[in-house]
Amino acid sequence: MLKNIVYTVAQIGILYLFYLIGSYIQDVFRLFIPGSIIGMLLFFIVLMVWKPFERFVEKGTSFILAHLPIFFTPATVGVIVYFDLFKGKGVWLVVITIVSTIIVLISSAYTTRIVQKVKERVKG
Repeated sequence: MLKNIVYTVAQIGILYLFYLIGSYIQDVFRLFIPGSIIGMLLFFIVLMVWKPFERFVEKGTSFILAHLPIFFTPATVGVIVYFDLFKGKGVWLVVITIVSTIIVLISSAYTTRIVQKVKERVKG
């Protein structure tokens, strides 16, 4: 039990390290891309190049994904604090939210379908 907790915390620390590296790269080179995105790209590259790394960070990533809604709470509170900015534009916000959600769903479905076909071609 304690061993699993230590592994999970260490794996989350590794994920945080990717964020810090990305932020450092962004600061040093004064890039317009946020450091978190650079860190995520570095993490993706490591996952593609070194296959065992996926199993190494699996528990930490699963923990973060299981608790993902908690990470959106500060953003929701931020919207409530600046409610006056959104007053009178509620209908547009609902429309934009629905349209953007539909776009994400459709693009995710097509991307999943393409990846599945590519995997089938590689296997078969």
